[in-house]
Amino acid sequence: MNTVSRHLFAALAASVLLALSVPAIGSAGEKPNVVLIFADDLGYGDLSCYGATRVKTPAIDRLAGQGRMFTDAHSASAVCTPSRYALLTGRYPSRKDNLWGPVMLRSPLVIDTERLTLGRLFKEAGYATACFGKWHLGFGSEGTTDWNKPLRPGPLELGFDHYFGVPVVNSHPPFVYVEDHQVVGLDSADPLKYGTAAPTKVFPEKFGLSVIGGGKKAHAMYDDETVGTTIKEKAVAWMKQPRDKPFFLYLATTNIHHPFTPAPRFKGTSQCGRYGDFIHELDWIVAEVTAALDELQLADDTLVIFTSDNGGMLNQGGQAAWKQGHRLNGDLLGFKFDAWEGGHRIPWIVRWPGKIPAGSKSDQLICNVDMLATLAAVVGRPLREGEGPDSVNMLAALVGESDEPIRDHLVISPRSKRHLALRSGDSVYISAPGAGGFGGKRIGEHGLGGPAAHALTNQVNSDVLDNRLRPDAPSAQLYDLRSDPAQARNVILQHPEKATEMKARLEKLLAQSQTRVSGN
Repeated sequence: MNTVSRHLFAALAASVLLALSVPAIGSAGEKPNVVLIFADDLGYGDLSCYGATRVKTPAIDRLAGQGRMFTDAHSASAVCTPSRYALLTGRYPSRKDNLWGPVMLRSPLVIDTERLTLGRLFKEAGYATACFGKWHLGFGSEGTTDWNKPLRPGPLELGFDHYFGVPVVNSHPPFVYVEDHQVVGLDSADPLKYGTAAPTKVFPEKFGLSVIGGGKKAHAMYDDETVGTTIKEKAVAWMKQPRDKPFFLYLATTNIHHPFTPAPRFKGTSQCGRYGDFIHELDWIVAEVTAALDELQLADDTLVIFTSDNGGMLNQGGQAAWKQGHRLNGDLLGFKFDAWEGGHRIPWIVRWPGKIPAGSKSDQLICNVDMLATLAAVVGRPLREGEGPDSVNMLAALVGESDEPIRDHLVISPRSKRHLALRSGDSVYISAPGAGGFGGKRIGEHGLGGPAAHALTNQVNSDVLDNRLRPDAPSAQLYDLRSDPAQARNVILQHPEKATEMKARLEKLLAQSQTRVSGN
């Protein structure tokens, strides 16, 4: 059987397994509530259920004990915005240009409002829908965002009935909340202005023209140490609203993105500084959300998904935590932004009582780009041609017991487009040398990345010597994750034919308008 035939057979087998194992899902009266908690910059090693010892995450551990943990889950990108784009649209970020820098400042909405998204999927299925927390996907239709005008289009134009949260990220202005289409507390007599320092505790002046000041009332409502609590309270209050239909809650936390500003009650509670304290606050947020489901007697009727947007970041807080013995991404090589595993392998936990076996683990390859097709299967809505073109229905991996692989490949976008990576089976091909991530060079910088990070971490990679990329390093990389999960040895020179095959497949996948097998 040739390679293509094996791939088609695997997809067909997965579809048959799904049909046999979950016949009632998606039928009338069987649609569950869905709570998707999308943490920020939470690494593979940041939870005690994934091996962390310097932090304690009892609520998330409990969720894992009541459901299923995935050990080979990934974000489609090692960067915040493209990862969120993949999650909501089921499209590889490599299909979309300019998904990193512009959104950090004042970009228009990066998702086409005609496209099927998670919000629209559930809304069309008769759900109440809401998004809370970090948006980071832009507002408006063109040009520079005017924060003094209605922020339209935004989350509501993508299928959410309600939005409340942080418009960009907790490390970048404007330091305000947005509710639906409006900055909360906006005063027309004191508008928000570009190029003026905002009255906040963190990063006030250093971003120059990216700083958005004025708007004293709007900024005064934002306090760095209460953001997590505020977003959690808004989300729980929305869950408790009376309604006669199921709901979809997308909760995108600001924890644990820097700056690490936990509420006072969590300060000093971990063994790795503010980084760990912020994880403890995240665990409390998860506890509060699941407690609300228990209080509403909805836990048995709710699918809860907990994951992260990318790997842990070796910024100043991450470096401090590392020095105190905490391994952000476990034994994986690299960090946020990187094509290496630490940049995009993430925690992934699902709970659905009566459907997902409690206390189970899965090594299925799964990605956040798969959420559209998977949740479409949950509500019984087949994807049409062009919808979620890279999203694979992984529902059988959530609820089933099969060891047969469902997803046979994965395209991963680090910060550098030169370093696009292809995962196929146990092999990963990276199309350029080095990490392809953040350009930090010194310990203490905002984001230490790539070979320079080895000065602190002492990680081993055969292409790195004296904390620099070897001048004779191969022009691309190939790793066998089964024998070398820490990516210590680039074996591309030993297996050039495998690298050539994977390079050709990556180029073919990038040229296709849809990588998902129709019907899956």
